[in-house]
Amino acid sequence: MSADTVEEKQGMPPNRYELIVNGREKVVHQKKQTYRDIAKLAYPDADFEKFQYTITYFKGEHDHKEGDLVEGESVNVKDGMVFNVRRSDKS
Repeated sequence: MSADTVEEKQGMPPNRYELIVNGREKVVHQKKQTYRDIAKLAYPDADFEKFQYTITYFKGEHDHKEGDLVEGESVNVKDGMVFNVRRSDKS
């Protein structure tokens, strides 16, 4: 059972984090977001075989206020965190 489901059954609202991705507000419900999660927020049709995604962020938590997110990494998000995602061909 997911944490969101447990919270809903206990009458607590599920986790909700409002992010800014490429200038647009996006809502996620998991604190930990992966490189692929963030790429898919920016590009719902993300194709990791054809494209490479460059992800930078700022307004993050504690000692991770800003940085880059690469394949295989994840980051804990917070409300108002900003992500810039660029897509380029792998050629």
